[in-house]
Amino acid sequence: MLQAVINALKIPELRRKILFTLGMLVLFRFIANVPLPKVDPAELNRLFSGDSALGDLANLLNLLSGGALSQFSIAAMGVYPYITASIIMQLLIPLIPALEQLSKEGEQGRNKIQRYQYYLTVPLAYLQGYGQTLTINNQVRLFGDFNFSITQNFLPTFSLLTLMVAGTMLLIWMGELIDERGIGNGLSIIIFGGIVTALPGIIYQSITASQGGGNVIGGILLLLVTLATVVGVVLLTEGQRRIPVQYAKRVRGNKVYGGQSSHLPLKVNMAGMIPLIFAQSILIFPSTIASYFWNPNAVAGENGIGNRIAGFFVNSFGPNGLAFTLAMFIMVVLFTYFYALVLFNQQNLPESLQRNGGFIPGIRPGRNTEIYLTKVLNRITLIGALGLGIVAALPYFVQQLTGLSIAFSSTGILIVVGVAVDTMRQLEAQMLMRNYEGFISR
Repeated sequence: MLQAVINALKIPELRRKILFTLGMLVLFRFIANVPLPKVDPAELNRLFSGDSALGDLANLLNLLSGGALSQFSIAAMGVYPYITASIIMQLLIPLIPALEQLSKEGEQGRNKIQRYQYYLTVPLAYLQGYGQTLTINNQVRLFGDFNFSITQNFLPTFSLLTLMVAGTMLLIWMGELIDERGIGNGLSIIIFGGIVTALPGIIYQSITASQGGGNVIGGILLLLVTLATVVGVVLLTEGQRRIPVQYAKRVRGNKVYGGQSSHLPLKVNMAGMIPLIFAQSILIFPSTIASYFWNPNAVAGENGIGNRIAGFFVNSFGPNGLAFTLAMFIMVVLFTYFYALVLFNQQNLPESLQRNGGFIPGIRPGRNTEIYLTKVLNRITLIGALGLGIVAALPYFVQQLTGLSIAFSSTGILIVVGVAVDTMRQLEAQMLMRNYEGFISR
């Protein structure tokens, strides 16, 4: 492994790509520590150090933003508004004929769809920034005496939101630069760098938060469960079912084409991290909305039915609640099936095979091939869906097992492992092109 790293750094072009990517990550860490004006650090620290349902929600969002939310920096939302926009566009492509036609027009069509995603990201970022900031400001005096409100203080509030949106768009631009000049997927690298940077501090804070030796034992158990989860995520990410494919011989002039055997890889986890992100976004929504109307410090006489209902949603559907965990497991399984079928239909594998003279031995081309591949996909997706569901439910059971109150994000682990494997695969390909032995082949 060490020799492979040395070989990679010896290649000038690859060395420039690696150093550029590292430079973008360092710049991201600087941006993540540029706070918004008027933010009260003491009040912000009280939110993240407090043991409450809203504090758990804030810690989860902080982990996914790479620690930028704990500073309430201009990058507090990370790149998640763009991810939400891309998920919405992917779901709309098979539903809107015009978008589906664009997706089939090659690079030019993909560029137009990406432009639409940028347009959609801006209003989504404003909505997310306003809701996220208003929720926190309702529980702690985030801006001191300043009243954060669109209706009462439009211009100052809009200015703060514009800074947050600008921070998000800046990170998206940096991700695009990594795609062009660096190594790996740019946006994924930005998220990866943030999670990896924030995770050790959150774990250390959780282990040292309370007294007694039980915390040390809990920390060891947490480490073991995390390592086991990483292994499981790697198996889910790399697992595939290889369907044998035979290509018919074709004679053109004096040359014979085709006739070779190959395979069609169907991944166990074709949907990747999308089901976890999508399910988590939907399930966090009720507790986020309820937090607008919840006053945890209300006295008995002021604690009306509306406040009690809001408190129920915040506590029951928070990241560490049992109801949230069960709903997360069910929704991840359902979304995994849904998204895998969407991707399978977009790829149109049976038609592609038939068009290129390929067929599965023992299966007739066309409709029979589609039925066979759908049946295989449903079987292997069941393994991937249950595996992702278990990963999604792990935070609750880890907390019960270790006694640690921690924003243990299964989504974060999936992102970190997926990005690491994908980046190593790209480095492997770059090195094999230059006759170097890479990382995976050793």
